[in-house]
Amino acid sequence: MTDLATPSGIAPGAAAAAPRGRAALRRAVPALLLFAAVRALGVVALALWGLADGKGARHLLSARWDSIWYARIAEQGYGYTLHLPGGKVHSDMAFFPLLPWLERLLSAVLPLSVPDAGLVVSAVASLCAAWGIFAVGDHLYGRRTGVALVVLWAALPVGVVQSMAYSESLFTALAAWSLYCLLTGRWVWAGAFAALAGLTRPVGAAVVAAVWITAAVALLRARRAPDPRPPLPRLLLGVALAPLGWLAYFAWVGARTGSVTGYLDVQGGWGNGFDGGLAFGSFVWERLAGPAFPAGLGLLAGVVLVLVLYRAGVRQGQPLPLLFFTGTVLLLALTAKGYFGSKPRLMMPAFPLLLPLAAALARLRTVRAVSVVTVVALASAVYGAFWLHGSGPP
Repeated sequence: MTDLATPSGIAPGAAAAAPRGRAALRRAVPALLLFAAVRALGVVALALWGLADGKGARHLLSARWDSIWYARIAEQGYGYTLHLPGGKVHSDMAFFPLLPWLERLLSAVLPLSVPDAGLVVSAVASLCAAWGIFAVGDHLYGRRTGVALVVLWAALPVGVVQSMAYSESLFTALAAWSLYCLLTGRWVWAGAFAALAGLTRPVGAAVVAAVWITAAVALLRARRAPDPRPPLPRLLLGVALAPLGWLAYFAWVGARTGSVTGYLDVQGGWGNGFDGGLAFGSFVWERLAGPAFPAGLGLLAGVVLVLVLYRAGVRQGQPLPLLFFTGTVLLLALTAKGYFGSKPRLMMPAFPLLLPLAAALARLRTVRAVSVVTVVALASAVYGAFWLHGSGPP
């Protein structure tokens, strides 16, 4: 196999050297405990804020905005359409099926309502995501960096979404494990996780693309350095599996709508689509040129920060699968039109952006690192509570 643990390949024998099963879980325990602590802090802050605002944390996390659409699909199946003034048509086919399938399954086997089942799925998925993120960071830069990476991801300003009955945690878990499998040469597992990610969110295409481009580079490098060769049957099987979930849902929506572009038409009814970032750019400019100048400046600073972090990841020498996945997620998020308040949430699965910061945090002395993490976690908890008590969806 060629070396994908560097920007261009998979380290020979990496899959055999990687910890497995209980050993891998034991190694990840500190990261998982810290992740749970940060998220618990966020939920407590949300609940305390709700005491003054009259809004319960459970309702905010499980029964608002997209959560309602997922729960309705779980309870009634697809087929609900909401017609709004101005010509917008909101169809539930905009939402991919894996999360509502899991909500329906869990509420059928346990005494849970569908919204509560959504919270359980999200909680388990967020822990799986944290484990996968740790595995990537640990594999590339060591255990301390892996732990720091998980804590930073948990303490994102929009980290509260990880505790909501939304699909971001589920998608990030599947994407992280697919990327880890690519880094360690587990091609079939990488393809299987990519297929499930493709049933979770439209951006599952980014995971599929990461599998394909990584496989293509591995094959090209194998032609130049034929010994050792990549495991061709497993590689091809992983490549074939990767797009099945994403393609299956697009095909199903196309069949339901009677149009090859059915899913794109559904997104268009919501006012979503891709315009190269023109709508988002106009949105930022309107704020920079008006009384909301501070908000526009904050948005501009956020975009610049994201791009700087991506460049830092390139300079850090992140592997090709991570760079390609992150770049695709950012491209899809920043060039999409629609509700601009959701863009931070749409970029949340791009956890490799945090690797340069995690590596820097890991180099600090423990006392200083704990102080930094505490401040960041508190700020995230307060911001998350403020955000969810606002009028618009995250």
